[in-house]
Amino acid sequence: MATSDKQDGVIQPKDVPADFTMLKNPTQLQTPTVKVIADEEGERTMRAVEFHAKKDMRVFNRPMVKLTDPGDVVLKVTTTCICGSDLHMYDGYMPGMKSGDVVGHEFMGIIEDIGPDVKKFKKGDRVVAAALIACFNCWACKEESYSLCESTNPSKEMGVMYGDRTAGLYGYSHLTGGYQGGQAEYVRVPLADNNVIKVPEGLSDEKVIFLSDILPTGWHANELARVGEGDNVAIWGAGPIGMMAANCALVRGANRVVLIDTLQYRLDFIKEKLPKVETINRKDKKVYTELRNLFPHGPDVAIEAAGFHYVQNPVHKVEVALGMETDTSEIINELIYSVRKGGRIGIVGDYIGYSNHFNLGAFMEKGLTMAGGQLYAQKYWPILMPKIESGEIDPTFVITHTLPLSEAPKAYQIFDDKVDGCIKVLLKPEMDPGVVTPGGRGIKEIVRNTVSSAVTGVMNVVTKSPPSTTDPSSTHVAK
Repeated sequence: MATSDKQDGVIQPKDVPADFTMLKNPTQLQTPTVKVIADEEGERTMRAVEFHAKKDMRVFNRPMVKLTDPGDVVLKVTTTCICGSDLHMYDGYMPGMKSGDVVGHEFMGIIEDIGPDVKKFKKGDRVVAAALIACFNCWACKEESYSLCESTNPSKEMGVMYGDRTAGLYGYSHLTGGYQGGQAEYVRVPLADNNVIKVPEGLSDEKVIFLSDILPTGWHANELARVGEGDNVAIWGAGPIGMMAANCALVRGANRVVLIDTLQYRLDFIKEKLPKVETINRKDKKVYTELRNLFPHGPDVAIEAAGFHYVQNPVHKVEVALGMETDTSEIINELIYSVRKGGRIGIVGDYIGYSNHFNLGAFMEKGLTMAGGQLYAQKYWPILMPKIESGEIDPTFVITHTLPLSEAPKAYQIFDDKVDGCIKVLLKPEMDPGVVTPGGRGIKEIVRNTVSSAVTGVMNVVTKSPPSTTDPSSTHVAK
């Protein structure tokens, strides 16, 4: 069990024994402020999207979550989403995953149950949850750097990897705490007074769901790179976060915004939805040359919204396959090379480990500044909610698919394969009550996953979590 010191009311967590984190299968785990493993009801069950192996997501019945700490609420989920960062787990790149983990960190719903310490909300309130869990008491939270919260992530492994721990994150491996995710019918939200926002009357789920992650992340990218009036901005990655970053840059007064990607359908999509955005397909054109044609000295700002695992350079492919690096530096280097001298770089695409061939010389000699990090959702909510209410920002433009919860495996597949014009998928538990995934993995899939993982050098050692309580073969299943 975690221990802590209190100095002037601020929680200072000590190291948590490794046997309480990803290396074991704890029956109970807690940080100095909150238990990580939710209590469960004995009789009731709920459906949830579970990770079982690389490219193997399933919708199973499992024990119903219930209030665990006094500051908790339990949400009945009305809308949840698949995030681009969820694909890191799906593709086997994310360490610390366990078979049976409930995934998902973008969700909203109605408060079904409420703990005695919750003061700002009541049963029946419709709320959006922040993707990251903040205590609002540590030094990082007092600086409004909520994703750097000191108190909600007990992972010793992350401390070893990074020298520090980030905040706890729903459904995103045991490196970020091991909290159950929100791709489910119900989800327990700890420290609810800090970590949910009430939805004003008249706003649909589609209007506000992205306050959980991708809209604040898009805003955060602009904050990191200090985007302001008159700036010329280039953004690498035309996924939902890159598109949100582009939208936010325009709202903040950017002069020109260029979105860069390798998939033409995504570039065509953003051009249709946001005609002011210019595009470059880096598969067909040399990005540096195209940007210098647009901006003789280069753009003022470069934003990285692609992430670490889209490797194209043959050298990086070999090094990743051999375990010589975890993250390719090719996109970061392209940003450094392309941005103007004295320019600013913001990184919100996920990077998890180490990288080779980083162009440190160009970064230093060009006098660049660079900042990165996960979103500060709660900090930006007071800015973004009024912009949604007024219509200045309409984040619904990224939605291409709305599917029932039981179709989550299909949704992951089309999102990962970049087919069917997929940009952003919403999952609605109420569209298909009771439906779960039929059967399990076959021999071909097991062999494929094992061989693929070995070849790419990202073999995922999956430890077993407690099994689902319901055999899907005995339950109504998806057709």
